[in-house]
Amino acid sequence: MLERDAATRALGIEVRDVSVGRATAVMTVTPAMVQGHATCHGGFVFLVADTAFAFACNTHGVATVAQGASVEFVAPAREGDRLVATAVERVRTGRSGVCDVTVTREADGQVVAEFRGRSRAVGRR
Repeated sequence: MLERDAATRALGIEVRDVSVGRATAVMTVTPAMVQGHATCHGGFVFLVADTAFAFACNTHGVATVAQGASVEFVAPAREGDRLVATAVERVRTGRSGVCDVTVTREADGQVVAEFRGRSRAVGRR
């Protein structure tokens, strides 16, 4: 999946620790990701969480996509911060699932965001 994920590769996101229903994605906040308040644009925080979510919910051998997601921003991230998004699938029933992702700042463990994704299996890979 990572081979075909141009967005993840282009942003330098590292995907690691993928196991059934779990995945971690790590991204460094670059100058291009910073908005007018000198903090990381929320869209990029969402993106690193969504990446971990995507890899966690695609560990069952069935192509799975996002059905919906929400995010709560807790603390700002700044240029140079390494963000670690840790995804854990909470429930999978039939073709639907729920996955929680916590995004932390690597340097101090501060929670930056909490993300909840709802997944839908769409077919075989």
